[in-house]
Amino acid sequence: MKTILLAAAVVLAVTGCGQSTDTKSGGLKVVAASSWEAGFAKAAGATDITVIVPPGVNHAPDYDPKPSDLAKVAEADVVLYAAFEGFAGKLKEAAGSKAKVIEVALDNSPEKVKAEVTRLAGQFGTAEAAKTWTAGFDTEYAALKQKLAGKSPVIVSQAFVVWAADLAGVQPAGVYGPQPPTAAQLADLAAKKPTLILDNSAMPAGETLSNVQAKRVVINNFPGDDHDLIGMYKANADTLLKALG
Repeated sequence: MKTILLAAAVVLAVTGCGQSTDTKSGGLKVVAASSWEAGFAKAAGATDITVIVPPGVNHAPDYDPKPSDLAKVAEADVVLYAAFEGFAGKLKEAAGSKAKVIEVALDNSPEKVKAEVTRLAGQFGTAEAAKTWTAGFDTEYAALKQKLAGKSPVIVSQAFVVWAADLAGVQPAGVYGPQPPTAAQLADLAAKKPTLILDNSAMPAGETLSNVQAKRVVINNFPGDDHDLIGMYKANADTLLKALG
């Protein structure tokens, strides 16, 4: 009997049977176009993540990948990109034959984030890690909204940062962009008498909106070098709290 059990253990060790899919897939080499995709990947359970767009680049979608960047892509198991990124085609072309190339729907609205993180985890084989992250996210997001509760600002928002109005507990009174607003649109925004204008750090419209009398708050969709999506929400909540006094 001992001999049989020992033989079975050896077979399990060699074939990987009995190991969780999450443990194996956490070691996938993931190359993300920007820290935004990297944030989604980390939340989904990826642990080996390389980012193409360097920190500090003002408009990530316009980045021009270097040959060294494309070499990293060629070695990836998974390549993540967004459709609006101008260099996405180069990443797809550089991906090796073994790589899984996945388009990520980048939107920081909480429900969309959770849905996309869950979808990516299904691709990575890291479903349990994503469930754990999602539970923590729900708790943290509720706490951030509670910190901002009762402020009730009147907000007009750039189209890609509307989610931050929800963080402040309101629906935006008006939305502008991504194209520069026309004179008529500016007049309509001003008529809303906003207390805050939410601007997008990647597509700033401060000069265009200078005639709208309100405090301008710059919202950043991108996580930092730690690829922490929850940290991104916390930083933006702090920015909103400071603006609201």
